[in-house]
Amino acid sequence: MWVKRIYYVSLIRFKILKKRLIKSLLFRCTMKINTCHLVLKTNKKVKQNPSKFRGYIGREFDKYPILHNHYGNNKFLYSYPLVQYQIIDGQPSILGIEEGADILVDISSKIKALKMGDSYYRVEDHYLYYKEYDVRATRKYHQYKFLSPWLALNTKNYQSFKNIKDWKEKKSFLNNIMVGNILSMSKGLGIIVNKRLHVSSLLDDEIAEYKNVQMNAFTGEFKVNFNIPDFFGFGKGVSQGFGTVIKVTDQEED
Repeated sequence: MWVKRIYYVSLIRFKILKKRLIKSLLFRCTMKINTCHLVLKTNKKVKQNPSKFRGYIGREFDKYPILHNHYGNNKFLYSYPLVQYQIIDGQPSILGIEEGADILVDISSKIKALKMGDSYYRVEDHYLYYKEYDVRATRKYHQYKFLSPWLALNTKNYQSFKNIKDWKEKKSFLNNIMVGNILSMSKGLGIIVNKRLHVSSLLDDEIAEYKNVQMNAFTGEFKVNFNIPDFFGFGKGVSQGFGTVIKVTDQEED
Protein backbone atom coordinates (compact mmCIF):
# COMPACT_ATOMS: atom_id res chain seq x y z
CA MET A 1 0.00 0.00 0.00
CA TRP A 2 2.76 2.41 0.99
CA VAL A 3 4.76 1.41 -2.06
CA LYS A 4 1.80 2.28 -4.32
CA ARG A 5 1.33 5.66 -2.60
CA ILE A 6 5.01 6.50 -3.00
CA TYR A 7 4.83 5.42 -6.64
CA TYR A 8 1.80 7.61 -7.36
CA VAL A 9 3.29 10.60 -5.54
CA SER A 10 6.54 10.19 -7.48
CA LEU A 11 4.59 9.89 -10.74
CA ILE A 12 2.62 13.05 -9.99
CA ARG A 13 5.80 14.93 -9.11
CA PHE A 14 7.40 13.72 -12.33
CA LYS A 15 4.43 14.96 -14.39
CA ILE A 16 4.50 18.34 -12.64
CA LEU A 17 8.23 18.69 -13.22
CA LYS A 18 7.77 17.65 -16.85
CA LYS A 19 5.11 20.31 -17.39
CA ARG A 20 7.30 22.93 -15.71
CA LEU A 21 10.25 21.95 -17.88
CA ILE A 22 8.18 22.17 -21.09
CA LYS A 23 6.77 25.53 -20.01
CA SER A 24 10.26 26.75 -19.17
CA LEU A 25 11.62 25.68 -22.55
CA LEU A 26 8.77 27.36 -24.40
CA PHE A 27 9.30 30.54 -22.42
CA ARG A 28 13.04 30.56 -22.96
CA CYS A 29 12.55 30.56 -26.74
CA THR A 30 11.02 34.04 -26.40
CA MET A 31 12.77 35.48 -23.36
CA LYS A 32 12.38 39.10 -22.31
CA ILE A 33 15.71 40.72 -21.49
CA ASN A 34 15.98 43.85 -19.35
CA THR A 35 18.76 46.27 -20.25
CA CYS A 36 20.17 49.54 -19.00
CA HIS A 37 22.43 51.65 -21.21
CA LEU A 38 24.52 54.09 -19.18
CA VAL A 39 25.89 56.94 -21.30
CA LEU A 40 28.49 59.26 -19.75
CA LYS A 41 28.93 62.86 -20.84
CA THR A 42 32.56 63.85 -20.42
CA ASN A 43 34.25 67.23 -20.76
CA LYS A 44 36.10 66.00 -23.85
CA LYS A 45 36.13 63.04 -26.19
CA VAL A 46 37.63 59.87 -24.74
CA LYS A 47 40.59 58.68 -26.79
CA GLN A 48 41.36 55.49 -24.87
CA ASN A 49 39.92 52.14 -25.86
CA PRO A 50 37.08 50.36 -24.00
CA SER A 51 39.58 47.98 -22.38
CA LYS A 52 41.10 50.89 -20.41
CA PHE A 53 37.60 52.12 -19.58
CA ARG A 54 36.62 48.67 -18.32
CA GLY A 55 39.77 48.43 -16.23
CA TYR A 56 39.13 51.74 -14.51
CA ILE A 57 35.48 51.02 -13.67
CA GLY A 58 36.39 47.51 -12.51
CA ARG A 59 39.00 48.86 -10.10
CA GLU A 60 36.78 51.66 -8.79
CA PHE A 61 33.90 49.31 -8.08
CA ASP A 62 35.75 46.08 -7.42
CA LYS A 63 33.11 44.79 -5.01
CA TYR A 64 30.97 44.03 -8.07
CA PRO A 65 32.65 41.05 -9.81
CA ILE A 66 30.27 41.29 -12.76
CA LEU A 67 31.85 44.64 -13.72
CA HIS A 68 35.30 43.14 -14.30
CA ASN A 69 34.44 39.43 -14.71
CA HIS A 70 36.99 38.38 -12.08
CA TYR A 71 35.77 36.28 -9.17
CA GLY A 72 38.93 35.87 -7.12
CA ASN A 73 41.45 33.00 -6.99
CA ASN A 74 42.20 33.70 -10.65
CA LYS A 75 38.68 32.58 -11.60
CA PHE A 76 36.80 34.20 -14.45
CA LEU A 77 33.20 33.85 -15.55
CA TYR A 78 33.18 32.53 -19.09
CA SER A 79 29.69 33.30 -20.34
CA TYR A 80 27.99 36.04 -22.29
CA PRO A 81 29.09 39.31 -20.61
CA LEU A 82 26.24 41.03 -18.76
CA VAL A 83 28.27 44.25 -18.65
CA GLN A 84 29.78 45.59 -21.88
CA TYR A 85 31.99 48.69 -22.16
CA GLN A 86 31.84 50.81 -25.28
CA ILE A 87 33.39 54.01 -26.59
CA ILE A 88 31.59 55.19 -29.71
CA ASP A 89 32.75 58.41 -31.38
CA GLY A 90 34.61 59.34 -28.21
CA GLN A 91 31.63 58.89 -25.89
CA PRO A 92 31.91 56.22 -23.19
CA SER A 93 28.93 54.06 -22.31
CA ILE A 94 28.20 50.82 -20.51
CA LEU A 95 25.53 48.28 -21.39
CA GLY A 96 24.07 46.34 -18.48
CA ILE A 97 21.96 43.22 -18.99
CA GLU A 98 19.64 41.82 -16.29
CA GLU A 99 21.64 41.94 -13.00
CA GLY A 100 24.23 44.00 -14.86
CA ALA A 101 21.53 46.61 -15.46
CA ASP A 102 20.73 46.78 -11.73
CA ILE A 103 24.36 47.39 -10.86
CA LEU A 104 24.67 50.23 -13.36
CA VAL A 105 21.79 51.99 -11.61
CA ASP A 106 23.70 51.67 -8.31
CA ILE A 107 27.02 53.04 -9.58
CA SER A 108 25.93 55.56 -12.23
CA SER A 109 25.82 58.62 -9.96
CA LYS A 110 29.13 57.66 -8.33
CA ILE A 111 31.17 57.93 -11.53
CA LYS A 112 32.54 61.48 -11.28
CA ALA A 113 35.59 61.06 -13.48
CA LEU A 114 37.47 58.61 -15.67
CA LYS A 115 41.21 58.16 -15.12
CA MET A 116 42.94 56.09 -17.77
CA GLY A 117 46.71 56.20 -17.87
CA ASP A 118 47.80 59.84 -18.02
CA SER A 119 44.38 60.99 -19.21
CA TYR A 120 41.68 62.46 -17.00
CA TYR A 121 38.09 62.98 -18.08
CA ARG A 122 35.54 64.80 -15.96
CA VAL A 123 32.06 63.26 -16.06
CA GLU A 124 29.65 66.19 -16.40
CA ASP A 125 26.45 64.17 -16.59
CA HIS A 126 25.10 60.67 -17.09
CA TYR A 127 22.04 59.24 -18.78
CA LEU A 128 20.30 55.93 -18.09
CA TYR A 129 18.21 54.33 -20.82
CA TYR A 130 16.08 51.37 -19.80
CA LYS A 131 14.53 48.97 -22.26
CA GLU A 132 13.08 45.47 -22.35
CA TYR A 133 13.82 43.39 -25.44
CA ASP A 134 12.22 40.28 -26.81
CA VAL A 135 15.32 38.31 -27.81
CA ARG A 136 14.39 35.46 -30.14
CA ALA A 137 14.42 34.05 -33.64
CA THR A 138 11.83 35.70 -35.89
CA ARG A 139 9.99 35.19 -39.16
CA LYS A 140 11.14 38.45 -40.68
CA TYR A 141 14.68 39.66 -41.17
CA HIS A 142 16.29 42.53 -39.28
CA GLN A 143 19.10 44.66 -40.66
CA TYR A 144 21.97 45.61 -38.36
CA LYS A 145 25.23 47.49 -38.61
CA PHE A 146 28.40 47.16 -36.58
CA LEU A 147 29.27 50.18 -34.45
CA SER A 148 32.64 48.63 -33.63
CA PRO A 149 34.83 46.01 -35.33
CA TRP A 150 33.62 42.42 -35.16
CA LEU A 151 36.34 39.95 -34.14
CA ALA A 152 35.04 36.91 -35.96
CA LEU A 153 38.20 34.84 -36.20
CA ASN A 154 40.05 32.85 -33.56
CA THR A 155 43.07 30.57 -33.56
CA LYS A 156 40.95 27.65 -34.77
CA ASN A 157 39.22 29.22 -37.77
CA TYR A 158 41.75 31.88 -38.79
CA GLN A 159 43.86 29.60 -40.97
CA SER A 160 40.78 28.09 -42.61
CA PHE A 161 39.61 31.59 -43.51
CA LYS A 162 43.02 32.56 -44.92
CA ASN A 163 43.12 29.43 -47.07
CA ILE A 164 39.87 30.37 -48.82
CA LYS A 165 40.69 32.27 -52.02
CA ASP A 166 37.21 33.05 -53.32
CA TRP A 167 35.58 36.04 -51.58
CA LYS A 168 32.07 34.57 -51.91
CA GLU A 169 33.25 31.50 -50.03
CA LYS A 170 34.90 33.72 -47.43
CA LYS A 171 31.64 35.62 -47.04
CA SER A 172 29.72 32.38 -46.54
CA PHE A 173 32.35 31.29 -44.01
CA LEU A 174 31.91 34.54 -42.06
CA ASN A 175 28.12 34.29 -42.21
CA ASN A 176 28.30 30.84 -40.64
CA ILE A 177 30.57 32.20 -37.90
CA MET A 178 28.06 34.98 -37.28
CA VAL A 179 25.28 32.44 -36.85
CA GLY A 180 27.47 30.59 -34.36
CA ASN A 181 28.17 33.82 -32.47
CA ILE A 182 24.46 34.61 -32.21
CA LEU A 183 23.73 31.09 -30.98
CA SER A 184 26.51 31.39 -28.38
CA MET A 185 25.11 34.73 -27.24
CA SER A 186 21.65 33.17 -26.92
CA LYS A 187 22.99 30.21 -24.96
CA GLY A 188 24.81 32.54 -22.59
CA LEU A 189 21.54 34.37 -21.95
CA GLY A 190 19.65 31.12 -21.39
CA ILE A 191 17.67 31.41 -24.61
CA ILE A 192 16.88 28.42 -26.82
CA VAL A 193 16.87 29.16 -30.54
CA ASN A 194 14.14 27.04 -32.10
CA LYS A 195 14.60 28.13 -35.72
CA ARG A 196 17.34 27.92 -38.29
CA LEU A 197 19.13 31.25 -38.61
CA HIS A 198 20.07 32.74 -41.96
CA VAL A 199 22.58 35.56 -42.36
CA SER A 200 23.48 37.73 -45.34
CA SER A 201 26.10 40.42 -44.99
CA LEU A 202 28.03 43.23 -46.61
CA LEU A 203 31.32 43.46 -44.73
CA ASP A 204 34.63 45.28 -44.98
CA ASP A 205 37.79 43.94 -43.38
CA GLU A 206 40.20 45.93 -41.25
CA ILE A 207 42.82 45.46 -38.56
CA ALA A 208 41.93 45.92 -34.89
CA GLU A 209 44.02 45.60 -31.75
CA TYR A 210 42.81 43.17 -29.10
CA LYS A 211 44.92 42.40 -26.02
CA ASN A 212 47.91 44.07 -27.70
CA VAL A 213 47.60 41.78 -30.73
CA GLN A 214 46.75 42.94 -34.26
CA MET A 215 43.76 40.94 -35.49
CA ASN A 216 41.55 40.74 -38.57
CA ALA A 217 38.21 42.40 -37.91
CA PHE A 218 35.10 43.26 -39.89
CA THR A 219 32.67 46.16 -40.10
CA GLY A 220 29.57 46.75 -42.19
CA GLU A 221 25.98 45.56 -42.18
CA PHE A 222 24.13 42.26 -42.08
CA LYS A 223 20.62 40.91 -41.82
CA VAL A 224 19.38 37.90 -39.87
CA ASN A 225 16.07 36.43 -38.73
CA PHE A 226 16.87 37.12 -35.09
CA ASN A 227 16.04 40.05 -32.82
CA ILE A 228 19.29 41.42 -31.37
CA PRO A 229 18.95 44.26 -28.84
CA ASP A 230 20.68 47.54 -29.63
CA PHE A 231 24.27 47.87 -28.39
CA PHE A 232 24.65 44.13 -27.78
CA GLY A 233 27.91 42.69 -29.02
CA PHE A 234 29.01 39.28 -30.24
CA GLY A 235 32.23 37.58 -31.25
CA LYS A 236 35.50 37.98 -29.35
CA GLY A 237 36.07 40.87 -26.95
CA VAL A 238 32.40 41.71 -26.36
CA SER A 239 32.99 43.07 -22.84
CA GLN A 240 35.64 45.39 -24.30
CA GLY A 241 33.38 46.91 -26.91
CA PHE A 242 34.00 44.73 -29.95
CA GLY A 243 31.20 43.54 -32.22
CA THR A 244 28.63 46.07 -31.00
CA VAL A 245 25.55 46.26 -33.23
CA ILE A 246 22.51 48.46 -33.68
CA LYS A 247 19.34 47.76 -35.66
CA VAL A 248 18.93 49.69 -38.90
CA THR A 249 15.57 48.43 -40.15
CA ASP A 250 13.24 45.44 -40.41
CA GLN A 251 12.65 43.57 -43.65
CA GLU A 252 10.13 41.06 -44.86
CA GLU A 253 11.12 37.43 -44.98
CA ASP A 254 12.89 36.40 -48.18
